[in-house]
Amino acid sequence: VVAAVLAAAVVASSGVAARPLVGGGGAWADRAPLQTSRPFNIAHRGSNGELPEETAAAYARAIDEGADFIEADIEATKDGHLVCFHDTTLDDVTDVADHPEFAGRRRTLEVQWANNVTGYFITDFTLAELKTLRAKQRWDFRDKSHDGISPIITFEEFIDIALNAKRVVGIYPEMKNPVFMNKHVQWADGKKYEDKFIATLKKYGYGGKYMSPAWRAKPVFIQSFAPASLVRAAGLTDSPLLFLIDDVTVRTEDTNQSYDEITSGEYLDYIKKYVVGIGPWKDTVVPPTKDNRLATPTDLVAMAHARGLQVHPYTYRNENKFLHFNFRQDPYAEYDYWINGVGVDGLFTDFPASLRRFQEWTAKKKD
Repeated sequence: VVAAVLAAAVVASSGVAARPLVGGGGAWADRAPLQTSRPFNIAHRGSNGELPEETAAAYARAIDEGADFIEADIEATKDGHLVCFHDTTLDDVTDVADHPEFAGRRRTLEVQWANNVTGYFITDFTLAELKTLRAKQRWDFRDKSHDGISPIITFEEFIDIALNAKRVVGIYPEMKNPVFMNKHVQWADGKKYEDKFIATLKKYGYGGKYMSPAWRAKPVFIQSFAPASLVRAAGLTDSPLLFLIDDVTVRTEDTNQSYDEITSGEYLDYIKKYVVGIGPWKDTVVPPTKDNRLATPTDLVAMAHARGLQVHPYTYRNENKFLHFNFRQDPYAEYDYWINGVGVDGLFTDFPASLRRFQEWTAKKKD
């Protein structure tokens, strides 16, 4: 269900007229199918290199720029609604600090990745309260002219954006911080966060094994850093799941396993029963040296491929501060290295237009 405010936000922040959003994917008679002949172009939080992340405008821009999938982090509100948001706190990417009515909501909590975090926690706000906030760009070195325009969107609004695209566009939602969500949000029917997440996808007709006709009609990858949540989800849906792998210093949030444990051959043999692929941070696949050059790649991609698992690393960004010196300040050189050198199956990028241009150039070169 897409509210009028959602369409208005797309218009206001993109500067172009919004196409009608009518629900159910029925706005277009014949939609070009999802491309499956090359690595997937996954728009990380939308086209967030250009527009505030996880907003309707960022997702509309990513679709216009040729993304195969739009990616979102899904968290829960105080009253149990699922929304697109990455952080557990609202401080860095919304104008919550400009709302005096919420001044008393700031507090300190223990979370899995840090002893104490202070801020305005998303789980302390109702959906109606969140809808009064506006998104802002996370980093100062990116364009901030769209700050203060776009609202936070719900999981259902995100899905509707994909279903109403002119071509088939996949969704790539993450079960974000499930341990934290289940601890701080209680649903009246006794369900868990994972149950609500999968139920939302089923409501919109998502289901079917990877590359099945049903999946091709409504493509989806469900991702999570939490192995136990993935196992639970595997019992609720036959949609393809993907296991995200964090930095080498971070243990899994729900099973407290080390990086070495979850990237071992033994563990990949176990997890492949539930997932179709892994999504590692790119610097764990090809670690950088102290002088910001690339060291010898690990065998993680080869190990995954030997077990029939896809590899979708994250996150590719155009700015020089994110590019290793080997690429000489050229993001296209980075894409070339990862696609044609390392051989990955999909890439999470903040700049889907750049990846699309590289892939089109590569295709023409082959012709």
